[in-house]
Amino acid sequence: QVQLVESGGGLVQPGGSLRLSCAASGIMFSIYTMGWYRQAPGKQRELVAAIITGGMTNYSDSVKGRFTISRDNGKKTGYLQMNSLKPEDTAVYYCNARWREVGDDYWGQGTQVTVSS
Repeated sequence: QVQLVESGGGLVQPGGSLRLSCAASGIMFSIYTMGWYRQAPGKQRELVAAIITGGMTNYSDSVKGRFTISRDNGKKTGYLQMNSLKPEDTAVYYCNARWREVGDDYWGQGTQVTVSS
């Protein structure tokens, strides 16, 4: 059974930092592209950042320079370090593991991030 479990969300003041984690089980994590998405109320889910098996990363323009995605294949865990948080970063953040060639696409349950003073 495949599971992706996010943790690390919460309430933080503008300018603060949070680190999200995504623990995977039931898959060969190292061969999956890992991504973080977010969905704010009334908006579509959007890609925040992604990291492929070779370590190359991709970020949305809205978080570039503030967020850092990383992975530890030995621990089957992905991370999203979020710095200089803004109120517009408020959303539910979802972890995704994808192996496009075989059609695998797995999601975590989401973790709430709220940036407010």
